[in-house]
Amino acid sequence: MTSHAINENRFIPAFFFSSVSYAAITPFLSLMVRDLGYSTVLLGILLGIYEGAGIAGPLVFGYWADRSGKYRLLLIASCVIPFLAAYPLVLLIHPLASALLIAFLAFGFKANTSLLDAATTIQIGTAGNYGKIRVWGSISFVLTTLWLQWTPFFKPVSAVNIAFWITLVSALSIIPVFILPLAAREPSEKKNPVKDDKTGAADKGKIITVYFIAGFILIFFSRFSMTAFYTYFPLYLTEEVQWNAVGLMFALATSTEIPCIFFSAKIIRRFGPLPLLALAATGVCVRLMLWAVFPYKAVMVAAQLLHSLCFGIYHPAAINFFTRVFPPEKRGLGMSIFLALGSGLPALIGNMAGGTIVHTVGFRYLFGIYSAVSGMAVLVYLALKNYNRKRGVNKWQ
Repeated sequence: MTSHAINENRFIPAFFFSSVSYAAITPFLSLMVRDLGYSTVLLGILLGIYEGAGIAGPLVFGYWADRSGKYRLLLIASCVIPFLAAYPLVLLIHPLASALLIAFLAFGFKANTSLLDAATTIQIGTAGNYGKIRVWGSISFVLTTLWLQWTPFFKPVSAVNIAFWITLVSALSIIPVFILPLAAREPSEKKNPVKDDKTGAADKGKIITVYFIAGFILIFFSRFSMTAFYTYFPLYLTEEVQWNAVGLMFALATSTEIPCIFFSAKIIRRFGPLPLLALAATGVCVRLMLWAVFPYKAVMVAAQLLHSLCFGIYHPAAINFFTRVFPPEKRGLGMSIFLALGSGLPALIGNMAGGTIVHTVGFRYLFGIYSAVSGMAVLVYLALKNYNRKRGVNKWQ
């Protein structure tokens, strides 16, 4: 086995345990905050604050990582922060205290993902298989959510119980950080984005190009719409449908993304990140529209299969897109921009707006509105693609 393969395998435990944390936080955070006694409107505001702090965390940590190169130390800190924040969040029940503590939780938790992605893409380079590593995070998420769904030790309607599991898995996620092969940066990559006049991936070394704008719009609009998946769908299941199947539904969705992530390197080489991001946005649009129009359990289950596009295609394509745009010496910043501005900011807006929409007109109208947003992203992409074709770029990936 080559050293390159060994390095890739040594990243797997970190992704595995990082996704265990995701499984304890992402599906159940809205339920935990709801159990603190807050209204839907205030819940949306608090989760918006969570996403807002999720913008600051990756940017601050990414800046420090690029300046110092101390990815391991910063990864450990990003695990310690949720460990310290979870229990105070459910014990100090006051809007101001909740806002500060949920921001503190997000500051570390959100930074962990961008740091891990940045460290991994730097070390494995463009020739590495990110999908082969990342797929273990999806497997971990499925196994953890299924276990949480069926174990009698986990109570998804108890904020204190959810906080206990967040604390536990945050501590566990520190362990694999110590074996990450965080050596010097990949020497084979250029300091400037790859210039490719056939694809338009870079324009004379610039970062802000039509190519970048198109990709960023697809990522931003898609992530805005995805807040319906991660924040409001669990509430919809438990409060309106009266179905205690949050863990099961998340496990089902995540299981569909595994083949796409595993083969993502080949898929991206064949089609390029931009068309795949447009395909993912289409999947988000269709999935939400199904929930909006057909309020039946069978349709909800079937719509979860589209997660293969909504995340299985979306996430590797988004990571590859930012890897193409940002060189290794700016990779920490690039992944931070992806997570903060491409993910955190739209999620902040989506959460805050969503609480008001649900309170005013209900969950199904929320799904319909957010479906339209992701649909608009596809239209914008097609318009920009046509514009680029007129500039003489025939193959725009």
